[in-house]
Amino acid sequence: MSGIQIIAFVMSFCGIGAIIAATASNEWKVTSRASSVITATWVFQGLWMNCAGNALGAFHCRPHLTIFKIEGYIQACRGLMIAAVCLGFFGSVFALVGMKCTKIGGSDQTKAKIACLAGFVFILSGLCAITGCSLYANRITSEFFDPTFIAQKYELGAALFIGWAGASLCIIGGSIFCFSIAENNNTPRMGYAYNRAASVKSTRTKAFSTSADYKTSKDPPKHFDKNAYV
Repeated sequence: MSGIQIIAFVMSFCGIGAIIAATASNEWKVTSRASSVITATWVFQGLWMNCAGNALGAFHCRPHLTIFKIEGYIQACRGLMIAAVCLGFFGSVFALVGMKCTKIGGSDQTKAKIACLAGFVFILSGLCAITGCSLYANRITSEFFDPTFIAQKYELGAALFIGWAGASLCIIGGSIFCFSIAENNNTPRMGYAYNRAASVKSTRTKAFSTSADYKTSKDPPKHFDKNAYV
């Protein structure tokens, strides 16, 4: 059981790392590179800043200076990804306390409840991350395939795939945590026969028999002659 929890923790921890990397990345959407090598330029856009680069290796990034001029879906994705990171942090703390291989957290029942809570937190973190990435990807694809959209069109960036992978790891790891605790609770316990009454009874019977035998052996033999009842 401890090995399963360790595997679940490693998967969830790697998922949180991938979510953090996706949140900090600037490659949520990218433009297609031009065919010319000399004049080729492309643009990377993320949740926090926009970057432009060319084939010569020059890059320039400009952060979003104000949140009031940012589109609503970007702000929603920011909130979802930050929530996913925070939930992942608390889930990691709960998992370390609730795992059987650690020596903190109290009794086995208390540790089981904490581990189950960690599983739910990991699942919620993965759902927040996968929702944020899917919302951003839906906006990109809808603009790309919209024939009436005349502005610059973008493609899916690498950060979206990293975020989806991290969210999947968190959901799988959290599910393993929950199922491991459920399997542990359903394990039948060995029963022990209660023989106290029988042992006490046998002890009393043995003591009574011993005292009776002792009394019989100590009594002097009685001899009666033939005129005893006359």
